[in-house]
Amino acid sequence: MGADGRKALGEILGQTADYLNWLKDEGAVHVEVARPIRGKEDVAQPGVRAASAEPPRDVAPRAVAGSGSRSLSEIAVEIAACRKCGLHKTRRKTVPGQGHPEPEILFIGEAPGADEDEQGLAFVGAAGQLLTKMIAAMGFQREEVFIANILKCRPPENRPPTPVEMETCIPYLKEQIQRLKPQVIVALGATAVRGLLKVETGITRLRGSWHVFEGIPVMPTFHPAYLLRNPPAKKEAWADLQAVLRRIGKTPPPVKPAGV
Repeated sequence: MGADGRKALGEILGQTADYLNWLKDEGAVHVEVARPIRGKEDVAQPGVRAASAEPPRDVAPRAVAGSGSRSLSEIAVEIAACRKCGLHKTRRKTVPGQGHPEPEILFIGEAPGADEDEQGLAFVGAAGQLLTKMIAAMGFQREEVFIANILKCRPPENRPPTPVEMETCIPYLKEQIQRLKPQVIVALGATAVRGLLKVETGITRLRGSWHVFEGIPVMPTFHPAYLLRNPPAKKEAWADLQAVLRRIGKTPPPVKPAGV
C-alpha cells in the first residue's frame, strides 16, 4: 500500500473510532453485527428504540427500517473514504449524520459548519443548540430523531454548496433515507429544500406547506441559523413543527410555567 493509501486508510479508521466513541458516549452497550467485509465484522449503528404512542389510524405504519439496504455504519464508512468532489481536500472530518436508526422525524440541513467539521457530528454549533431546543419543544430528544445534511463535508468558509457538490453527495443521503424510513422529513432552509425537491422557490414561500420526497412527506421550514439572525421567524417555524407533530399523530408537551 502506498503513502496515499495508508493516509486514506488512517482517516477511515480514525473517523470510525470517533464514531464508535460517540456511540459509547450516547450510552450504547452493544452493537448489531452486519455482514462481514473482507473477513472483518462491520458494526451497524445501534439505537434504543424510543417509546412512542400508538399511531392514529390515519398514519400508515412504517416498513421495517433498512430492509434490503446497507447499515448506517457501512454508509458512514464509505462517506469517510469519499473523494468524489473537491471538498475532501479541505475537510477535517466527514459528517454522515447521527441519531435514532428508526426515527419518526428526519431533520435535514444544508452542510456541516466549522464545529461539525471539527467533531464529525451534525448540528453541534450555535444553530445546533437552537435545533436541540426546537426538537425538545416537540417532545423529543435529539437521540430520538435523526439529523443530517445535504452535504457530508464542510464547504470552505461555509459557502453555499454548489449544484455539482449536491448532486455528487445526495446519493449518500438518499440511501440513508431508504434505511431510516422516517415518517416525516423536516427540510431546514432553502438549500435543503433545493437539494431534496429540486425547486428554486424561496423558503419563505415554501415553508408551512407539505411536499413529498420519494413517498415521504416533507415539511420545509427555516434553518436554525436563519432563526438566530431573525428571531421573529421562530413563530412561523414553530407552526411548521406543530404541523409535523399533527402529521405523526402527536401534540407538543405542555409548556412549564416560568420557575418550575
